[in-house]
Amino acid sequence: MATKTLAHRLAEYACALRFEDLSKDVVHEVKRRVIDSLGCALGAWNEEPCVIARKVASDFSARQGSTIIGTNHKAPPDWATFANGCCIRYFDYNDTYLSKEPAHPSDNIAAALAVAESVAATGRELITAIALAYEVQCRFCDAASIRARGWDHVTYGTFSTALASAKLMKLDPKNTRHAVNIAGVAGAAMRQARVGELSHWKGVAFATAARHGVFSALLARAGMTGPGPIFEGQMGFEKELGVSLGNVGEKFAVPFAKSNGGPASMILRTSIKFWPAEYHSQSAIEAALFLRQQIGKGVEVKSMTIESHDASVDIIGSEPEKWKPETRETADH
Repeated sequence: MATKTLAHRLAEYACALRFEDLSKDVVHEVKRRVIDSLGCALGAWNEEPCVIARKVASDFSARQGSTIIGTNHKAPPDWATFANGCCIRYFDYNDTYLSKEPAHPSDNIAAALAVAESVAATGRELITAIALAYEVQCRFCDAASIRARGWDHVTYGTFSTALASAKLMKLDPKNTRHAVNIAGVAGAAMRQARVGELSHWKGVAFATAARHGVFSALLARAGMTGPGPIFEGQMGFEKELGVSLGNVGEKFAVPFAKSNGGPASMILRTSIKFWPAEYHSQSAIEAALFLRQQIGKGVEVKSMTIESHDASVDIIGSEPEKWKPETRETADH
């Protein structure tokens, strides 16, 4: 019997996963992340890139559309995903997963909400799709870092949102696999979005990946096929991005492998932020606020020694623009 490709394994896993497979802890955390994400979205609703995204998305309507948060307008699901995803992500306040490749997995929620509404999914189906998206993105982040080679972490989000969307659309394994293939063939995002002086795009990059993931599933539902093997192929993901995903396929075995948290439990390893800034800065912000209370007015600080780790320095302290930020996006990152 031929070895199954990663896309085959992902599709089979997605189709097999049921709400009843999820632990109570996973269900609870999904609910918390939806609430947290909606709070993030409402907080950033009036920010410029969110207004722009909402304006563009509002130019389009759909009979089976999805609501743009804060409005009564229903746009096509992929455009609603983009508009809502921009709001969820823009303040850099949504949750985080730290691994070989860091990520903000609740970015997936905009896609899940939009598709769920468009297909009249149940709450249980929505929760299952969100848990699935977390599982896929976090497992990929564990498998390989892509940022050192110039690729943005949101690239993994094209796969997670495509699978969550396919799950909500109740696609069979074959069409789910094609959704994954379509997502992958046009989903690689450049990390230029996060170096130097940062632009609006830093906060909307995942929203774009999610829009593509939803669009990929919509195409697959209509019968569009995608190229495979998308990960292992001659010109596939691993060769083009210069990384190996190793044995990540084993994490998506069916029947489900036994684990402490049960199937699709990677959400339990993610963290909600306390401050609206890049995750590696959370403890530094807390320390700075504490020190400010200890230092009296007029006191002159001669020097300060800061110890950190490579990822922190690389992401938020390695470039001159980060030390004198001229944009909001640079300041919170």
